[in-house]
Amino acid sequence: MPHSPADKAKALARVRRIRGQLDALERALEAGADCAPVLQQLAAVRGAVNGLMSEVLESHLREAFAQPDPSLDAREAGIDAAVALVRSYLR
Repeated sequence: MPHSPADKAKALARVRRIRGQLDALERALEAGADCAPVLQQLAAVRGAVNGLMSEVLESHLREAFAQPDPSLDAREAGIDAAVALVRSYLR
């Protein structure tokens, strides 16, 4: 999760843009738009969500591994948590 006010504002702005893209997609589907523009909009939404997820994941990893000289158990727990996050991200 972005913790600085600037990073939080950027993340929220991205979420609002994604919401706008989803609203446009909904309108296109309701209007019976052709498949090609709908697929293009879906790809744009997917890219936007992936970009946001990438930034939040990077922020989390930097925070988790920026701890000065953690114990072996804490380091192992951090690695396990990071692996679980990456696996869920790649699904």
